[in-house]
Order: sequence, then structure tokens, then C-alpha cells
Amino acid sequence: MIKLPYESIVEKIKAGAGLSEKEIDAKVNEKMKQLSGLISREGAAHIISNELGIKLLEQTSGKLQIKNIIEGMRDVETVGRVQQKYELREFNTNGRQGKVASLVLADETGRIRVVMWGDQADNLNNLKENDILKVQGGYVRNNTGRLELHINDRSKVIINPPGESVNAVQAVQQARAERKEIKDISEKDAFAEIMGTIVQAYDVRFFESKREGEKPYSYVLNAVIDDGTDNIRVAFFREQAEKLTKLNYDQMMQFQDNIDAFEEIKTALLGMMVKVAGRVKKNDMFDRLEMVANFIEEANPDEEIRRLNEQAKKV
Repeated sequence: MIKLPYESIVEKIKAGAGLSEKEIDAKVNEKMKQLSGLISREGAAHIISNELGIKLLEQTSGKLQIKNIIEGMRDVETVGRVQQKYELREFNTNGRQGKVASLVLADETGRIRVVMWGDQADNLNNLKENDILKVQGGYVRNNTGRLELHINDRSKVIINPPGESVNAVQAVQQARAERKEIKDISEKDAFAEIMGTIVQAYDVRFFESKREGEKPYSYVLNAVIDDGTDNIRVAFFREQAEKLTKLNYDQMMQFQDNIDAFEEIKTALLGMMVKVAGRVKKNDMFDRLEMVANFIEEANPDEEIRRLNEQAKKV
């Protein structure tokens, strides 16, 4: 099923109907009320767009620009330039050997991570940054809020295909996330960095990992971070949870059948000062902003002093 995020639907309605975000939210809330809460916020927004005659999906087949790639799509074809390459990784799951590689592909409209499974992973050895890559027969998955284009043995990739060109591409965001006080974080902040103290930690939650090549289970640890201006709930998925707790995968998995033993870990986290960078997202159910951590480290006093001194010089 193709899924379009609520924010994307709102932007298309704003552009097509000339309504403000506040007006659209009001219409969506009214529609949800009419349907007695039996429809999601996204579903209500879809109905509003249909009533206004606004086409949400510009194109769902043929060669797609990266900005038009949506969660749930299959048989995707797109062309872009290789911006970053990551190491090819081999794995063994239930006695079955496999390999996976990934890269960042970009065009004039956006960027997406491409994940190559099986023999397709060998293509990484023949690719250089800035090469043009054409993908056919890919499928789209959501990985903790970020879209990925996956290709397998039924897909096709063509390196530097004749007749294909890609103009200026979106630059890779190498710069550090902007440091913000929690009170200043908004929905418009796709990526932000905060510094604060862990004031609450929750039990780690385990779930089955359905991604090919991954271990059978993964986990997420949620914590509340306070910086004196406000607080925010942050989700630390597997690798980030391991960095936060300083435990490895096997050690974390021991708590799956003995969650009471995790109480000691939660207590140790309280009062820890940490620097976290990650994606900001809106939790519609609780009407609050949350973060998904992409980076976590304990606060470094010397680094913070240098940062404050540099800020003072700019004033």
C-alpha cells in the first residue's frame, strides 16, 4: 500500500487550494469528528484533497523523480547520481549466507538510500561516486521514518546508462545538525541536535526484525531528555540503544525474558548528560514532538566550553 505522510498531503493541499495549514488542520479535524474517529489523520486529509479535486500522486509509474518515491511502491524505476557508498556486508541468517550493500542516490529533487541485496550488492564494486545509476524494479520500505529503495535479484541496475543525464543534485548534508534548545524545536526541524539530561528512561521494547539480513529481533529504548527549557521524548533504536547503554546485542537480548533486570540500567541512565542528534517527528496520537536518535554521545564539557566561546565571539 502506498503511504503519503500527512505533512506531504497538507503541502499539496496548500499549493492546490490556497488554504493555510491552520485551515487544512481544521478541515481534517472536522472530518475526523464527522467520522467518529474511525479514520486516521492521513485518511481524513486524503478525503479533503479528493473533495477539493487535488491530485496527491503526480506519478506512480514509469521513471520517477526521487521526490515522488513513496512508501509502499513496487516496481520503481528511477535515475540519479551516486553521492555516497557504504561498505558491502556479508551475513549469515539461520545458516543462509547473504550480502548487502547500500548507497545514497540523488537527483534534482531529493535523495534516497538504495539497499542492494544478494548478487546486486556486487554492483557496489563497480560504482564510483558521481556515477549515474538507473534502478528498475525496486521496492520502497520505511526504515524508522526514512524511505529506502530496495533492490533484489529481480531488480535491474544500469551504471552510467546511455542517454540518461542528471543535472545538479541535492547536496549531501554533511554539516552537523543545528543545536537547538528543546523549547525552540518545531515540526519544521527535519533534523536537530540537543544537549540535555536524561530524566526518565523506559523499559526496552523488543520486536521482530523483518528486514532481510538482520538478526531476528531488534529493540528500541525510549527516554525523556530535559535541557532546562523543555523536555522531549527520544527513541533510541538498536545501535543507538547499544551506544546509550554501553551494551552489545547479546547483552541487550538477555532482558527480553527478564525485563525486571533492566531496572538497574534505567536507573544508571538517569542524570546522564547526553548530546543527541536525530530526526524530529510529530506524534499525532499524543500531539507532541519527539525525536528518533541517529547519533548519541555523553556530553563533553571541554567541547561545550569551546562551543560557547565561539558563540560568544560571534555576538
